Amino acid sequence: MAFTPASRAAVTDLSRLPEDELRMRVLARPRPRHIAIIMDGNGRWATRRGLPRVAGHHQGVKAVRETVRAAGELGVEYLTLYAFSSENWRRPENEVSFLMTLLERTIDGELPDLQAKNVRFRVIGRPDGIPAGVRRRVDHVVAETAANTGLTLVLALNYGGRDELVDAVRRLAEEVRGGARDPGEIDEAAVSRALYTDGMPDPDLLIRTSGEMRVSNFLLWQIAYTELWVTPTLWPDFGGRDLCMAVADYQRRDRRFGRV
Repeated sequence: MAFTPASRAAVTDLSRLPEDELRMRVLARPRPRHIAIIMDGNGRWATRRGLPRVAGHHQGVKAVRETVRAAGELGVEYLTLYAFSSENWRRPENEVSFLMTLLERTIDGELPDLQAKNVRFRVIGRPDGIPAGVRRRVDHVVAETAANTGLTLVLALNYGGRDELVDAVRRLAEEVRGGARDPGEIDEAAVSRALYTDGMPDPDLLIRTSGEMRVSNFLLWQIAYTELWVTPTLWPDFGGRDLCMAVADYQRRDRRFGRV
């Protein structure tokens, strides 16, 4: 991440704190309601260790568990993870097949822990194209956790920000064609309600791992005023301490939303 000298010194000071003390400092101040994360770097993590890329995806699952735990402890209300984009289908067929199999095997196994932590599970993205076995397991976990009242964990699966906007426009166009809506009534609130994220607050903080400086077609409408935090840490190495560092940096910022 690019830091000013002042912010670099502040982050260096925070990085020296024990994790428990860092967490207590974060808890003493208002935290973001909604954190979104672009989980990047699984393949590079594996390649640097001379391992097949799939080993990075295995390790990435552990990072998800740790991050969900830490977000719950910080009192975050929504955590949205970019798990599989609509562009990821272009990856090698064997890697895509492995990712779908890993998700299918993992999702049910996570259910007891989600229930124990009072986590509600939700999925956004286009369901078409997702293997039937994965969809059944995902739908099962969504239904089983629907009454939970803690952290809402949102998995962006077969998700693309432009796809989402196209689907929203189509939905609004159908309402206009059917006579349920006047075109002049379409405003920002109407568009927001037509998105996959209807009912959720926009992200306060977007974290990207692996040092890449782009948003990769993720939540394009929702992140209009979201604070960005980019770390060189590869996703499999990301954990509770990293999340606390990101939130601590967010807490130092002055969010003006276009105002002075």
